[in-house]
Amino acid sequence: MKAIGCHFIYPLVLVLWFVALVVQVASAQSDDSDAAADDHLHHHHSAEFAKVPERARVRNNPLASDPEAVAAGKKLFSQHCAECHGNTAEGGKKAPDLRAHEVQAATPGTLFWILTNGVIRRGMPVWSKLPEPERWQIVTFIKSLPPSPTSEQNGARVQIHSKLETRSNSGQRRRE
Repeated sequence: MKAIGCHFIYPLVLVLWFVALVVQVASAQSDDSDAAADDHLHHHHSAEFAKVPERARVRNNPLASDPEAVAAGKKLFSQHCAECHGNTAEGGKKAPDLRAHEVQAATPGTLFWILTNGVIRRGMPVWSKLPEPERWQIVTFIKSLPPSPTSEQNGARVQIHSKLETRSNSGQRRRE
């Protein structure tokens, strides 16, 4: 009878050990992605930005050096965007933080294209009916925003990672 009991205990111990290992790995991955979980809407930026045509992406903001464009853009943002993105563009349940690293690193042309065409499946309306200068004013305001604290941390994490691990010409990893 003891031999039969051992046949059941060893597989059970092995299964429990495997489950514990899976939980530990999942927990480690969860720790690495805490910022991403807090930033649940932000991971979609890259996918949306990737859809922007190159000719739109390289467009320059004609109002970038206009000192009045930021104030005008802030007013327009309050009227059209703050309901979803928050008064300070910090994001919310409906829309992402526009101070996030990915947004601030995007070209003005990319932001203009997204603003013009919207992201319908995510609930962002098309703003093509706003006159073009007003859309550029909103872009100017967005680009003037300070980075969010989460954005600064994520940006620093990306910079540190890219500096620590790069590939040499031979394909070997090396530390800089």
